[in-house]
Amino acid sequence: MTLDSTLSESQPLLQPKMFLRPAIAWATVAMFLIFGSDWMQHLSNHAIGLSLFAWLFVVIVWGSFGVVHEAEELAGLLGEPVGTLVLTLSIVLIEVVLISAVMLGAGDTATLARDTMYAVLMIVLNGVVGIGLLFGGMRHHEQAYNLHGASAFLAVIIPLAMIALVLPSFTASTPDGSLTPVQAVSFSILTIGLYGLFLWLQTGRHQGYFVAPRSDTDANVPEEPPAPPRRARKGEMALHLVMLLVNILPIVILSKSLAKVLDFGIEATGAPHALGGVIIAMLVFTPEGISALIAIRRDQLTRAINLCLGGAASTVGLTVPAVLAIGLFTGKPVVLGLPPASIVLLASTLVLSTLTFSGWRTTMLEGAVHLSMFVVFLVLVFSP
Repeated sequence: MTLDSTLSESQPLLQPKMFLRPAIAWATVAMFLIFGSDWMQHLSNHAIGLSLFAWLFVVIVWGSFGVVHEAEELAGLLGEPVGTLVLTLSIVLIEVVLISAVMLGAGDTATLARDTMYAVLMIVLNGVVGIGLLFGGMRHHEQAYNLHGASAFLAVIIPLAMIALVLPSFTASTPDGSLTPVQAVSFSILTIGLYGLFLWLQTGRHQGYFVAPRSDTDANVPEEPPAPPRRARKGEMALHLVMLLVNILPIVILSKSLAKVLDFGIEATGAPHALGGVIIAMLVFTPEGISALIAIRRDQLTRAINLCLGGAASTVGLTVPAVLAIGLFTGKPVVLGLPPASIVLLASTLVLSTLTFSGWRTTMLEGAVHLSMFVVFLVLVFSP
């Protein structure tokens, strides 16, 4: 037994600071359960409305960092890329719950899922990737990554994004970018099947595609076989799984209140409906985006790509079936097809991403180009 393992085993599993985030989140849940209905009746008061939105936004983001922390602890137990996958799926679960909560409200939410998925793709593929590659290039000049993994992610993201967000705008069955029930069921099954196959390959026979390559060659071979997960003490895995749920559940509960405040604020201010999707995307992916930027700063570009591209693939792969199911069961319209300008920007982003991750290394140039595309996206949100 090594000194490190001895020290690790001497550290207590239960530490007071690990309960701070969920305690504040659950206290917020209790206050909204007791006083929330009365507060919601005074949203027309701008001070109350803004205060409630800021409160919920900060608590949910802070709680999301707790989810990230527990997911990273599980990553150490499960090994890569399974650990990163747990983090990605946890964050995407929060996004799906937020979208579902808003869709089940009383407002016009036909385009919310479309706007959120599109915003996630733009924020992740252009915003986070752009900032990361730009500052990573400034710090490390060139950064190596596993080309096989990036190519595999893009091979899934491109068809999922085109089928979900572009194809509905060109079908003749409906005039508004929505899908018929047959199309909705078929596309949902296809999306789940394709994404499920990818997860099976990512965690199975092609696990080495998502491990950092050797730094002394451009042959793009893994630095070493995927390391086996470290042996967990009895109860350690269960503890982190429980804490993961304890951190996620208050976010799920508070999402309904945030949905009401957000819906009222957009209607009252006359802001673009697409802004709701942008806010949800930023709310959910801020912790994961920060984790990716930290990884790039440490010259762990493969991990950052697993987080970014994995988040993009999971968003489309899990959100499409969820929102289409809600639409079918509730009878609410779900519009997935993007408008022409957004289709052009999405197609350009996918082509650019393919070019960026077609070589063995990245530089500042790729980051600057992706960042410029992100600026175009922000301009089009407020000036479509």
